[in-house]
Amino acid sequence: MGSAPTAADRARYADATPRPFWTDVFPVRDSRAPLEGEVDCDLCIVGGGFTGLWAAVRAKDEDPGREVVVLEGATVGFGASGRNGGFLDASLTHGLANGLSRFPEEMPTLERLAADNYDGLRADLERLGIDCALEENGHLAPALEPFELDGLEEEAEEMRRFGHEVEVLDEDAVRAEVDSPTYLGGLWKRSGAALVDPGRLVVGLADAAEAKGVLINERSPATSLEARGAVGVDVLTTAGRVRARRVLLATSAFPPLLRRLRRYIAPVYDYVLVTEPLSASQQEAIGWQRRQGLDDGFNQFHYYRLTPDDRILFGGYDAVYRFGGRVGARHDVHDPTFARLSQHFGMTFPQLEGLRFSHRWGGAIDTCSRFSVFFGTALDGRVAYAVGYTGLGVGSTRFGARVALDLLDRRETEATRLRFVRGRPVPFPPEPLRSAVIQLTRNRLAAADRADGRRGLWLRTLDRLGLGFDS
Repeated sequence: MGSAPTAADRARYADATPRPFWTDVFPVRDSRAPLEGEVDCDLCIVGGGFTGLWAAVRAKDEDPGREVVVLEGATVGFGASGRNGGFLDASLTHGLANGLSRFPEEMPTLERLAADNYDGLRADLERLGIDCALEENGHLAPALEPFELDGLEEEAEEMRRFGHEVEVLDEDAVRAEVDSPTYLGGLWKRSGAALVDPGRLVVGLADAAEAKGVLINERSPATSLEARGAVGVDVLTTAGRVRARRVLLATSAFPPLLRRLRRYIAPVYDYVLVTEPLSASQQEAIGWQRRQGLDDGFNQFHYYRLTPDDRILFGGYDAVYRFGGRVGARHDVHDPTFARLSQHFGMTFPQLEGLRFSHRWGGAIDTCSRFSVFFGTALDGRVAYAVGYTGLGVGSTRFGARVALDLLDRRETEATRLRFVRGRPVPFPPEPLRSAVIQLTRNRLAAADRADGRRGLWLRTLDRLGLGFDS
C-alpha cells in the first residue's frame, strides 16, 4: 500500500508518547502489593487481563465464600487487555466467516451463545457500575478495491441469516458516514458491535473483583506449577507461593506455565498510533458523526476508531513475529511499522494533513491457528486455560472465563459439549520452521492483497490443513 514512508510520515509521530493511550490517561493509583510468602486459596487465576478478571468476578458471583487470588506479572491490563483498540464484537469465533469455515455445524449455537454473552456483558457493566465509555454504534467495513464490492451483498445476506442487522453501502453512502477518498463501498454491521475504553474496562473489572473480596497481587510473575498430591496445585512466583485447589491460566501471549500450550500459541505483535484531539474543522472534514468502529477487508488490514475525546486510533497492518516467540518491553515500539501506519493514515485521510500523533505503542496478541479462543485442562482437571483469542477478545474473554470456570468445576453445559470447546487448534511447527512458515505466509498474504484477493497455492494449502491465516 503506497511507496516507502517519507521523513514527513515519521515526523508525525516523532514526539508521540511510547505507551498505550488508554493507560496513559488513567488516574494515578497506588499499585497493588506483590505476593510474598505463602497464601492458600480455592482458586488462583494467573493473569490480570480481561479473562482473568472476568473469571474472578464470576467465581465470586457463583460462590461468594470462594477464596480467589489473581496473580499479575506487571499491573492489571498490562498486556493485550490494556493495549487493544477497544472494539467490542459479539463474535466468539473471530467473525462469522472464520467460524463457518471451522465450525459450520455449531455456528447457530455459537452465534446464539455469542449474543447471550454480549447482552450479559452489557448487563454486567451496569450491574457492576463500570463506566467504560460504551458506544453501540456498530462496525463499518469499507471496501478499498473494486474486487471487494462483488461479495458485499452475499456477505450481508450471510450475516442476516444469523440475525445480524447489516446494511450494504455504495460509495456515496459510505463516504457520507466517513469521508475517505479510498472508500468505494462498504458494510455497516449495526448489531453486536460497539466500542469501549479498554483501560477503563480493565480497571473497572479489577475494582469490582476486589469489592467482592478477590485478592489481586501485582508485580507477581508466576514461574511454575507444582501438583500438590491429588488435591491441589501450587503456583510459584518470584517471591512466594499460592497453594490453590484449582488454577485458571489466562496468560494470553505471555509464555504459558503449561509447556504443551507453546505449540499452539504464536505471539504476534500489533502496533497502534493515536492522534491529537481533532479540531471542530477536522471533524467536519471527515464526517464520522455516528462514530462507528472501522476496519478494511484486506489480509493486512487497518482498524481505526474515535476515542472518547475525539482522537483517531489507527492500528494494524503489520503482524510482527519474532523468532522463538519472544515477548518483552523492547518490542513495544517498532519504527518501520509506525512509519507505515503514519503513511497509510495520510492516504486514508489526506484532509487531515498536519495532524500529529500523540501516542504510539505495540503489544503481543496470542495468535492460534484457528483464530479464536481454545480451552483445555491439565493435572487431572485441577488446571484450566482459555487462550488464543487472536484479537476480538474484548467481548469473548467474558465467555472464555465462564467456560474455563465450568471446566474447572466439572460442570457440563451447552458450551462445554461443543467441539469449539473440546477441540484444539492445529499446532504450529517448532522453530526454526515456525518462523519460516509465518514469514512466508505474511509475504503470500500481502501478495493476495495485491492480486485482488486471490489466494495462491501456499495459502490454499494452509487452508486445507486448517491453519487459516486469513487475517
